[in-house]
Amino acid sequence: MTFSPLELTLVLLGSAVLGVVAFRMMHLPPMLGYLAVGILIGPHALGWAMESEATHGLAEFGVVFLMFSIGLEFSLPKLLAMRGIVFGLGLAQVAFTIIATLLFGWLIASQLPAHLQISWQGAFALGGALAMSSTAIVVKMLTERLELESEHGRKIIGILLFQDLAVVPLLIMIPSLGQRPDALAETLAWAGVKAVIVLTLLLFVGHRLMRGWFTIVVKRRSQELFMLNLLLITLGAAWITEQAGLSLALGAFVAGMLISETEYKHQVEEDIKPFRDVLLGLFFITVGMLLNLRMVIDNWWLVLILLIGPVLVKFALIAALAKLFGSSDGVSIRTGLALAQAGEFGFVLLNLASGNKLIDPFITQVVLASMVLSMLVAPLIIAKSDQIVMKLASNDWMMQSLALTKIASRTMSTNKHVILAGFGRSGQSLATLLSEEKIDYHALDLDPERVQVAQAAGLQVSYGDAARRESLVAAGIYRASAVVITYASTPSALKVLHQVHLLAPNLPVLVRSHDDTDLDALKAAGAAEVVPELMEGSLMLASHTLVMLGVPLRKVVHRVQAAREARYASLRGFFHGFSDVGEDADLDRLHPVTLADNTPSVGRQLGQCLLADSGAVVASLRRGKQVIDFGPETVLAAGDVVVLRGAADAVARAENLLLR
Repeated sequence: MTFSPLELTLVLLGSAVLGVVAFRMMHLPPMLGYLAVGILIGPHALGWAMESEATHGLAEFGVVFLMFSIGLEFSLPKLLAMRGIVFGLGLAQVAFTIIATLLFGWLIASQLPAHLQISWQGAFALGGALAMSSTAIVVKMLTERLELESEHGRKIIGILLFQDLAVVPLLIMIPSLGQRPDALAETLAWAGVKAVIVLTLLLFVGHRLMRGWFTIVVKRRSQELFMLNLLLITLGAAWITEQAGLSLALGAFVAGMLISETEYKHQVEEDIKPFRDVLLGLFFITVGMLLNLRMVIDNWWLVLILLIGPVLVKFALIAALAKLFGSSDGVSIRTGLALAQAGEFGFVLLNLASGNKLIDPFITQVVLASMVLSMLVAPLIIAKSDQIVMKLASNDWMMQSLALTKIASRTMSTNKHVILAGFGRSGQSLATLLSEEKIDYHALDLDPERVQVAQAAGLQVSYGDAARRESLVAAGIYRASAVVITYASTPSALKVLHQVHLLAPNLPVLVRSHDDTDLDALKAAGAAEVVPELMEGSLMLASHTLVMLGVPLRKVVHRVQAAREARYASLRGFFHGFSDVGEDADLDRLHPVTLADNTPSVGRQLGQCLLADSGAVVASLRRGKQVIDFGPETVLAAGDVVVLRGAADAVARAENLLLR
C-alpha cells in the first residue's frame, strides 16, 4: 500500500498502541509488542508500511535517544564501585562471545554454500550483536523478583553495564569493517583518531559549558525552553559526531554523560522519557519490518537451531565465566540464565552490520528471527530459574539451607527481638537506637558486602531476603516482638507484610515509605504503622520552627501527635507548580475550584455533588476570607472556594462535577 506521511504515521501509531496493549495484557514487555507489530504491518506481511527514508529516520532517532538515556545512567562512582564485575566479568563475556562467533564462522566457512558463508568481519559484527542482552527485560524481571541486590543480581547488572559501554566502540568499528580489506587498518585507525579528538572536545570542553549553560536556561523558568534546549544538545552532539564520520548514537551517548554530571539529571530523565519511549518503539517497529516471515517459515529448522544454539552457548559461557570469577554454582547458573537472550542493542548492531553489507540478507533474516524468539522466551526462563538451578546445581539447596541455618543460629538465643528488613542507613540508625535501649534486633539484608562488614563489626545482621518465608522463620519471627521494614519500596513491603501475616498475624509491622502515596494500601495490607519520610520530615521541620517561635513544647508535641493519629490527613496533597516534576508529580495534589453565580452546584448540599465518586476529597472550604467547617449537609454558595485533594485525574473529575 502507498500512504501519505500522515497516513503512515497514523498506521504506525495505531498499530503500536494495539500491539503494546496486547502484550501488556499478556504481561510481556512492550518492546516485543513493537517487534510483533513491525513484522505484521511490514513489507513481508500485510505490506501496510514499507521501508523508506522516513522509517529509517525514525529508527535512527530512536537509537539516538536510547543512547542518550544510557549516557544519563552512566555513573563514574557506580562504575568504579563495580569495576571488578564490569571490567572483569563483563569484558570477558563480550570478548569471549565475539571470539566464539569468529571461531564458529571460521569452522563452518568451508562447509556451507558460498552465499551463506560469512566473512570474519561479518562474524565479528554478528558476535557483537549476539553478545548483547536485554536490559529492559532483565532489569524488569529482577525488580519484580526483588533480586537486584542479590549476589547474582549485582553480577547481572555489572555485565549489562559493560554491554552498554561496549556498544560505543562497536558503533565505531562495525561501519569501518565494511571498507576494503587493504584499507581496513587505516580506516579503523583514522576512526579511532577522530573518536578520540571528538570525544576529548565534547567531554572536556562540553563539561565546562554544560552546567553553566543549563543554569542560564533553568533560570528563565520555562519548561518549553528547557525542552528545546535538551533536544538541541542531544541532536547537536549527535550531529557533531556524524560530521566527524562517526555514528549519531555516539554523540547522543556523550551528551547524556555530560548531563548526568549536573544537578539537572533527574529532570532531564523525566522530560526525555516520552520522546525516548515513542521513538524507540518506532525503532523496534522498523526492526520488525525487516523480518521476512515467509523466509523464516520456510527455514524454521535453521531459525530453531539459531535460537537454541546461541542461547545455550551464551548461557554456558556466562555461567562458566561467573564460576571462574569466584561465584557459586547457583549464582553462576542464575547469571547465565538471565543473560542468555538477545538484547535491544543486538538489533542496533545487526541492523548496522546489514546496512554495511557485512552479513548476507538471508543470514540477517534468520538471526533476527531467532533473536526475537529468544527475547520472547526470556521472561519464562528467568521465572523458572529457581527450579532450573535446583536441578543443575546439586549443592544450591544445601547452600541456601546453610545460609538459613546461619541466620537461625544467630537468633536462637534471642527473644522479644525486632526483625529489621533491610540494613541500609535507616536500618543501621534504628539498630543503633535499639542497642542503646538494650533491645535485641536482627537485620536481614541482600547486600553481601554490607552484611560482611557489619558482621565483622559485631552487628546482628545476616544475608537474607525478608520477603521469603524461610528467612523470616530463621530470623525467629515466632519469638519476635515486631518487624520493621526500613527501606522505601512498596512492592517489596507488601510481600513482606503478606509473609508476616501468614506466619504471625498479630505481630506488629512498621513500614517506611517515601511519601503518602501508598499509605492506605500498606495499612490495608496489615502495617501497624506507616512512616512516610516526606511527611515526617515536614513535621520535624514544623515542630522545630514552632518551638523556635516560642510555642510551648507540650503543645507542639500534641499537634504533631494529632497529625500522626489522623494519618497525616492535614498534610496530604500539595499545590503543584511548574517545577514539580519527577516522583513528586504523582503525589496527591491540592486544587482550588471557585464557584461562580451560575455554577450548577451553588445552592446544593456538598454531599449531593457526588464528589466521592470522583476519587477526590474536599480538603477545605473557604467562604470569603474564612475557612469554614464543612460536612455533607453544607450548602454551597456563590464565591465559595472548594479545595480538592487527590490524584490529577480524580481532581479533574471532581472539578467537572462541581462546575458542570
